[in-house]
Amino acid sequence: MREGKRFRKSVYITLSFLFVLWSVKIIENTYQIDLGYMGIKPLTLEGTIGILTGPLVHGDLFHLISNSFPLLILGVTFFYFYERIALPVFGLIYIMTGFWVWLAAREGFYHIGASGIVYGLLSFLLGSGFLRRDRTTLAISFIMLFLYGSTFFMGMLPGDSRVSWESHLMGAVAGLFCAFYFRQVDVGLSQVASSPGPEESTNDQVDDTVYLYHYTPEKKEKDVYFISFGPEEDEDADE
Repeated sequence: MREGKRFRKSVYITLSFLFVLWSVKIIENTYQIDLGYMGIKPLTLEGTIGILTGPLVHGDLFHLISNSFPLLILGVTFFYFYERIALPVFGLIYIMTGFWVWLAAREGFYHIGASGIVYGLLSFLLGSGFLRRDRTTLAISFIMLFLYGSTFFMGMLPGDSRVSWESHLMGAVAGLFCAFYFRQVDVGLSQVASSPGPEESTNDQVDDTVYLYHYTPEKKEKDVYFISFGPEEDEDADE
């Protein structure tokens, strides 16, 4: 009975976060506005707002969809098994990833998208699963790693200049940090009998604003550029 309530709560929280992400994109498309300036612009005062808002903005619908699936699976798993510490851990991953991107990522770009959080949740589940010897969360994490394939690891290395590999790396480090920091906190895993089981470049021109799926350097006044937080893809593939 309690497991069912816990599962429903984890689904509700995860879907609520996804609802916010989709609402932002719907508002952008409906009113034809550009919220790219809400991304993280490293080492600038204006870019600090992006620490909070950057993960909520996505380059296009495919970018958002590609982040929604892993967020759904990882989010439900995370909030179900780590209910007691889920909110502080999620908050730390969110803020630390954004702050480190602002502090150390490439300058002159707007970093947008929620993939830093995806990397953070996955690395937390992996790290915490190993430290706590929890087979269920490890199994789910390895399934997600299998679905990502080599792009998970390659996404944390410099490659496609349009991809914010820094956000992937910072998210992964933040997740591992939280797994280690909270390793001795009792999250009640032993009381959970068994998990119910949750489950590019496209050049779109709108008026005078040029959109590259991930970014472009800030060179002209009318050009707005983004780096998305998503797994690395082929050049003509969205993320």
